[in-house]
Amino acid sequence: MRTDRNHTRLDRVFARLDREPERPALAGMPRMSRHRMVLFGATLAFYVAIVWAVLITSWLVRLDWQVMFFRPYQQWPELHAFVDYYVVLGQRGPTAVMVAAWLGWRSWRQHTLRPLLALGVSLLLLNVTVGAAKYGMGRLGPHYATEIGSNEMWLGGDIFPSGHTANAVVTWGILAYLASTPRARRWLSALSAVTSLGVGLSTVYIGTHWLSDVVLGWAAGLLILLALPWFEPMIARTEDRVFDLRDRLRARRGRTAPAAGPVGRPVMLKPLTDRADPAPEPVSPGRPARPPVYLAPGPHTTRAERSPVTPAGSRRPPHPERHPRGTTPATRP
Repeated sequence: MRTDRNHTRLDRVFARLDREPERPALAGMPRMSRHRMVLFGATLAFYVAIVWAVLITSWLVRLDWQVMFFRPYQQWPELHAFVDYYVVLGQRGPTAVMVAAWLGWRSWRQHTLRPLLALGVSLLLLNVTVGAAKYGMGRLGPHYATEIGSNEMWLGGDIFPSGHTANAVVTWGILAYLASTPRARRWLSALSAVTSLGVGLSTVYIGTHWLSDVVLGWAAGLLILLALPWFEPMIARTEDRVFDLRDRLRARRGRTAPAAGPVGRPVMLKPLTDRADPAPEPVSPGRPARPPVYLAPGPHTTRAERSPVTPAGSRRPPHPERHPRGTTPATRP
């Protein structure tokens, strides 16, 4: 009798994972379109305007000081525990590990290195551009401010623009950039925007960044995402070179591997009848052959190395009624 098994949700998940999908047909490489060029130019102009407003100590710097004196962490202390955990979504190490694990699984499933290479290029651009701006302008943070109302520039700081905010925009925005469908791209874009917005405001709440630092960090991260299509040809060439190197290594390994079958013709071995070896000594027929001796498994020592069979002297205490072996006991009266 045939019985049909009711597949559970876990069975369906593993059945889906067992498939070998191909590269998504809709996941074409984004191009630097006219719309994207306009957005890139507008974001770059906004970036320069924020930097200029801080340099001339405009109303934006006064707003920074007002927010700092407001001290949000004292106004809403009940949010402090949550914000301490939420701000981790902008730290480069944990977020890079989480996103790289997901994109690595996608690369393995789709047989392509583009997701991991795009993440590597975006993080490299983030470190170069944001790091150069941080150390180039040297702005001090709110906790280390020296003069009320000043822009705190060129004093050896490293907070302008906000690295947490820019990292959140790039790390979570790369998921939307690599989405396979337009619907997934829209949802992931909204999710990454909300996440990066929350990370930026969290740093203002804690007091580690000025408000202008966060605004400039958003612009810096968005510039990197908008500029990624310029690096798509380089990513494609790198992927092709990696796959070519893999194919060459596989071919070389196949040539150097030993063959499983016979290599040549079999060689016939002949007995050596021409050697003048002395005849073996005859064994006397009167001496019977010894039976094979069974040895227990384990290391065996020679007779000379073993302890004597019979110890010298008895270890038993003397007994008056005990007689040595082989003697006749005296009769009792």
